[in-house]
Amino acid sequence: MNLVETLQNLLGQVPELLQPLIVALAGAIPFVEGEGGAAIGILGGLPPVVAAIAAMVGNFLTVAVLVLLSAGARTAVVTRHREKVLARDGVLVGGAQAGTRVDHGDDRGSARRAKFQRAYERYGVPGVSLLGPLLLPTHFTATMLAASGVGKARILVWQAIAIFAWTTLTALIISGVLRAVV
Repeated sequence: MNLVETLQNLLGQVPELLQPLIVALAGAIPFVEGEGGAAIGILGGLPPVVAAIAAMVGNFLTVAVLVLLSAGARTAVVTRHREKVLARDGVLVGGAQAGTRVDHGDDRGSARRAKFQRAYERYGVPGVSLLGPLLLPTHFTATMLAASGVGKARILVWQAIAIFAWTTLTALIISGVLRAVV
C-alpha cells in the first residue's frame, strides 16, 4: 500500500491542473490500473468523472503500447523461427509457400500461462478481457493475448471496453453513486 499512499500524497502536492496526470500515471501501473487510479483521484478530491477518465487513459495507453510491442516481438520471433525451419528443410526463404506451417511444439510454459490459455480457449478474447482483471492486470492479459497471435485491433477494442467498464464501476462505487453490497 506504500505505492498508493505515495501517489495520494503526490496528488495532494501538485497543482490542480496536474492532478489528472498523476491519476493517469497511477492507471498506467499494473495492479493499480484504472480502478485504483480512479479511486486515488476520487479520494484525493478530483471530480469522479475527471478521475475516471484520467485513470482510463493512463491504463489504456500503457496497454496499447504493450500490445503493439508484444505483437511486434511475436511477429519477429515467428518470422525468425519460420526462416530457420525453411532453411533447415532446404527451402529458400523467399520461395516459401503460403501453406507452410511451423511446428512450435507444446511449450505451455508456466502455470499462469496454462491457466490463461484455458481461459482463452473457453471464453475467447471478450471473456478474457472482461474477466481478466479479476485475476491478472490488464497489462498482463493484453500482452499474453498479443503473444498468442490475436489481432492487435481486437485486443485493443476489448481491453478498452474492459478498462472502461471496470474503472466506471469502481468510480461509481467509490463516489457513492452505487452502493456495494458487502
